[in-house]
Amino acid sequence: MNILIINHYAGSPKHGMESRHYNLAQEYLRLGHRVLIVGASFSHLRNKNPEVKGLITKERIDSVDYLWLKTPSYQGNGVWRVLNMLTFGLLLSILVSKMVKYFTPDIIIASSPHPFIIYGAKSIARATKAKLMFEVRDLWPLTLTELGGISPEHPFIKMMQKAEEDAYRDSDCVISLLPKANSYMKEHGMKEDKFVYIPNGIRIEEWNNKSKTDNQTTHIRILSEMKRIGQFIVGYAGQHGLANELYTLVNAALLLKDQPIAFVLVGQGPEKEKLREIVQQKGLQNVSFLPSVPKSEIPNILNLMDVLYIGLKKESLFRFGVSPNKLMDYMMAGKPIIHAIDAGNDMVSDCNCGISVPPEDPLAIKNAIIKLFDMTTEEKTAMGARGKEYVMSQHDYKVLAKRSLEHRH
Repeated sequence: MNILIINHYAGSPKHGMESRHYNLAQEYLRLGHRVLIVGASFSHLRNKNPEVKGLITKERIDSVDYLWLKTPSYQGNGVWRVLNMLTFGLLLSILVSKMVKYFTPDIIIASSPHPFIIYGAKSIARATKAKLMFEVRDLWPLTLTELGGISPEHPFIKMMQKAEEDAYRDSDCVISLLPKANSYMKEHGMKEDKFVYIPNGIRIEEWNNKSKTDNQTTHIRILSEMKRIGQFIVGYAGQHGLANELYTLVNAALLLKDQPIAFVLVGQGPEKEKLREIVQQKGLQNVSFLPSVPKSEIPNILNLMDVLYIGLKKESLFRFGVSPNKLMDYMMAGKPIIHAIDAGNDMVSDCNCGISVPPEDPLAIKNAIIKLFDMTTEEKTAMGARGKEYVMSQHDYKVLAKRSLEHRH
């Protein structure tokens, strides 16, 4: 089968985020299918954007074929980002005949967040008689109105709302990363039997191939020294943004400043310098900041931590569920997790691999840390093992790739 994946923000190991469709593509290839990923030439999520020549550029990365459509660059959320979205959607429609020449799909997976891609995807599906699957990673425009505070009456929001409803109506199947989103989608025109939940996942081989030679990296040396002097390490690895609730974690560290507990935050992001300033102002000696590392080094780093923290600001939008990649990595690390997220789903509670607490509550986080600190090594090991077993059985991309193809109509 030929599988066409359309993702405006498509990434790769070469370019950085997003990795979901690269990982799915690897599994589709193993199953004997052909895959082509179509993405925009510019995305704010990537570490590096592809080099393009003309309107369309083809590239192969680790056996996965990519087609990059030339779109304008942008900064922030202004008019140039809107133009970037609209250009990508327009080029999909205009270049249907050219794309069919490259690749005639049997299945098209058109992935949001913005729903404007549905029109180009539908044109390609009509021209090739392919099945059309609309994948929802974020609920747009609902995210923009509930989190961004934009009026539902704004003309751009209304355009996006129409595109979303057209996508639900015209696709053969709706894939959602949000397990509780079907009620919202039904209100906006989706038939119940179209819905299928395919969350984010992990590639087990990335963990099985943990580097044996990375023992001398700066991160490993620092963490190893903390362990040597008997510190209990509460770790975080990922984006340092407002949504990640790291200010609450720092406030929990303040409550534990006299305990042999170290807080280590690995990564970059817009809030990192402000967090550093707060730590300095409060005179906290138990909080350390380390730079981001390649994804291949994450397993070794998490392995030296005792407890892993994940948090999100309290938002009503999360009632439809969340699917953070970070949580999958934490569970694969086999460590107890402090889960400070109020959402429609809670994998940590489901498999009892940590402690779930309310978001934005430093005292609750402090109490959870103390509870884990007081557990025996055997209890913590068993807790972490439950998470690893769960994510390997439910979130392996080998499993998710097969499941996604089983549900096409």
